[in-house]
Amino acid sequence: MLKNIHPSLGPDLLYALRTMGHGDEIVIGDANFPASTLGPEVIRADGMTATDIAEAILAHMPLDTFVDQSAWRMEVVGDPDAVPDVCAEFQTLVTELAGDFKVETLERFAFYEKAKTAAYIVATTEFRLYGCLILKKGVLEADALYRVR
Repeated sequence: MLKNIHPSLGPDLLYALRTMGHGDEIVIGDANFPASTLGPEVIRADGMTATDIAEAILAHMPLDTFVDQSAWRMEVVGDPDAVPDVCAEFQTLVTELAGDFKVETLERFAFYEKAKTAAYIVATTEFRLYGCLILKKGVLEADALYRVR
């Protein structure tokens, strides 16, 4: 047992977050997302919603402050201005846990292309449509990494 680790982070996802470097990206895919055919290693998060996994990741992983955009969601096909409830929840989690970042939208196929270059894809069983998110990892200052006596 470890202290202060979000309970939704299993060993595979915890390992993935630890191996990612500054600027690497992680995809959270919903139940319809083509995770296994895009290329990056897939981590299964069966029984978990996309927002559960986003919360767990953002509890431990900072977003990149050295670029203009660090979080993206999939745009609704045929209605680019729509904000599904799951996407509104993504924005709330990002704001509460990572700071003043806007979750940007990407057209569906542009989202897939970006996902192909991610370090990992987390495949959830999120059944709400458009429950997909990409997060770009930032850096932590040394004093935020660990506390040594």
